[in-house]
Amino acid sequence: MSRIGKKSIVIPPKVEVKLQDHTVIVKGPKGELSQTLSPLIKVNIEDSLITVRKKEDSREAQELFGLSRTLVNNLVKGVSEGFTRKLEITGVGYRAQVEGKNLILNMGYSHAVHITPPADIAITVEKNTTVIISGMSKQTVGQVAANIRSVRPPEPYKGKGIKYSGEIIRRKVGKAGRGK
Repeated sequence: MSRIGKKSIVIPPKVEVKLQDHTVIVKGPKGELSQTLSPLIKVNIEDSLITVRKKEDSREAQELFGLSRTLVNNLVKGVSEGFTRKLEITGVGYRAQVEGKNLILNMGYSHAVHITPPADIAITVEKNTTVIISGMSKQTVGQVAANIRSVRPPEPYKGKGIKYSGEIIRRKVGKAGRGK
């Protein structure tokens, strides 16, 4: 049995959770999110706790058990606290700036790269080299961060490019000179 799936989810104050058919709808201070779960999974809402259970004892239900609990937990956390992802830009002349809601990246190409985030995502830039993406949906925040990183992923020789904060880049030794 899934260790994650067995844990119950505590509903924080100011967060309202409703269940319609197989869809969990969560409203909170930051907004509203919903997630449709498999019919093999049963969700119980009692007092200020959410519990996720399997309806049957099949392999597919077991596979979806922990995932469903995590998805519901991410909904609750997203509408109450939100999610953030930090990106760091390394390299001479590489920088970022925000113009309105759009992100403009100067990454050594002949043109600046313009990125328009989805409506529920906020992007801020600190010191021209740190980009902070924040929003309610963990999946959307992660996808926007991955799209920004893909503009110029870090290269293994000098480490130049866009990397996640805390990401360790495996460095390679450069080409050795001709020995005589």
